[in-house]
Amino acid sequence: METDLISSLRSVEIGVPDVAAAEQFYTEIWKLKVAARAGGAVYLRGTGADQYLLALLPSAKAEMRMVTFRAPSAAALDAIADKAQAAGGEVLSRAAPVAEPGGGTAVIVRDPQGRIFRFIHGDALHADTQTEKDHPIRLAHAVMNSHDTPAAQAFYEALGFKLSDRTRIMAFLRIPTKPRGDHHSLALADADNDCLNHIAFFMPDLESVMRGGGRLKDAGYAIQWGPGRHGPGDNAFNYFVGPGGFVIEYTAEVEQVDDSYVTGTPEDWKWPPGRVDHWGISAPPSAALKQAQREIHFADGLVG
Repeated sequence: METDLISSLRSVEIGVPDVAAAEQFYTEIWKLKVAARAGGAVYLRGTGADQYLLALLPSAKAEMRMVTFRAPSAAALDAIADKAQAAGGEVLSRAAPVAEPGGGTAVIVRDPQGRIFRFIHGDALHADTQTEKDHPIRLAHAVMNSHDTPAAQAFYEALGFKLSDRTRIMAFLRIPTKPRGDHHSLALADADNDCLNHIAFFMPDLESVMRGGGRLKDAGYAIQWGPGRHGPGDNAFNYFVGPGGFVIEYTAEVEQVDDSYVTGTPEDWKWPPGRVDHWGISAPPSAALKQAQREIHFADGLVG
């Protein structure tokens, strides 16, 4: 199996009924910056080199449009399309130029459970990178609910993802990178639906996760889970429900692993009674968070 078809998680594209309100939240409170505007859409970047991390697209309802990963070569794009189709997915668009900020060439596929993913190569990067306290640098991971996690996992493994850990409720998948990379860039949560679970934004450090949490609380967005430190991935976290009902996470200190990492099983990831994180200080996820994780569906197909 090739391990070089995917190189990084780049961005998520979401539909929102009120683009202006979402832009205000994600720039003034969440601390992204406007990278570009086009056709009513707003593209928001972090402090890192990625062209953008979050695209806000006009929509009649809040929905996921697609998740975008970066591929290392044009040949990888063709291989991804072929493998996705062979694994039971649908190729919505074979390699074609991307007509949005950053450009590049991309393939778009839909997995067997209806999620839309794009894989892009040759998109422009930003040169003006500078880490800022309390500001997201890049995306850390995207987590999707799945009514059949083993089937979804098999599909993504066919594209080159590798299982880092399997807990009682979630499969954590990483992008094989050398020499080391994030413990997971994609995860699948056992559920009775195939909705978005959450989107995680990588912060410079633990202090930024905590100060970001305070900033959100000051703005009226309560912490819905956290602060805490996860088991798989060992990352610190604070979770919120943002505009439109999207569950978003500030995270930092994600464990860096390579192929020597020993894949964990549910037996390896059991908390003592009353704990939901390493530190043992976090309350369980709120009812509001759990409800929000059932409400954001993927669009039925390519929109716009």
